[in-house]
Amino acid sequence: MKALQFSRTGDLAALEVVELPTPVPAADEVLVQIKAAGLNPSDVKNVLGRFPYTTLPRVPGRDFAGVVVEGPSELIGEEVWGTGNQIGFSRNGSHAGYITLSAKGVALKPKSLSFVQAASLGVPYTTAWDALERSLVKADTRLLVIGANGAVGSAAIALAKVRGAQVLAAVRRPEQVKALQDQGYNAILLGKPEELSAQVNAVFQGGADVIFDTTGFWLPASVQALAQFGRIAIIAAPVDGHVQLPALALYRKGGSVVGVNSLLYGVEACARMLEQFGKLFDDGTLPLPTDLIETPIEEGLAGYAEVNEGSADKIILLP
Repeated sequence: MKALQFSRTGDLAALEVVELPTPVPAADEVLVQIKAAGLNPSDVKNVLGRFPYTTLPRVPGRDFAGVVVEGPSELIGEEVWGTGNQIGFSRNGSHAGYITLSAKGVALKPKSLSFVQAASLGVPYTTAWDALERSLVKADTRLLVIGANGAVGSAAIALAKVRGAQVLAAVRRPEQVKALQDQGYNAILLGKPEELSAQVNAVFQGGADVIFDTTGFWLPASVQALAQFGRIAIIAAPVDGHVQLPALALYRKGGSVVGVNSLLYGVEACARMLEQFGKLFDDGTLPLPTDLIETPIEEGLAGYAEVNEGSADKIILLP
């Protein structure tokens, strides 16, 4: 099979297109023929050496959709999708023609999603789902999502809308505000951090019950915009990993900060998440993904470079 593989880290030049033997599944595993694989920023960071637990040589890639060709009889021939924290790090990932993983680590692909669409959703949607679950977003929760135009932010506002939350989307550019408003969302334009509290209070009197910062830069400002007993969920941080937190204001509000990390979940836990929100695509309550960029796996190195340069395009690799 063709695959992308790296044998050292620190430079995208380490990534190569190689021919590897088709993997053989263990007794409790499936062999999936990959039809499409998502490319996420974490895949790029993996090749660059940002994850100390990655073992080499390694095929990267976390998200995939495909067909089970070996494994338990009831799964053979089924169209499945998956994601998780080992694949691409301590065992070979999805940027290849085939992948082996736990038979309980795949979920049946929603029929409304193509392979390409399903492969685009794993990391963004499991991250957003976990953030909403752990910050207790439910019907009528007043939720602010900062960076609502990104992959995780878009997933979060869509999932929150299904839950019946009151959603306020915050983005950096006027055209992004208009695009969100055209989709039916209340949206604000991010300006100076010290202005955020007034902007949020103009919509949610007393502040937001939950603030989900997908960018890593708005945690201090979020404390001021938080309601009493509110929660702030974070999935990113500045490059040095540190931020100055106004602790006095946080504890006086009874507020809490929730760290969200999709790499805490293995393929089996992720499959259960995929099952829960996957049905929402089939019943029409979640929008189908659009504007995906399909590229052959042989040209995947260029895709990695684009993501590393900050491209917002969602690239899907095709074996």
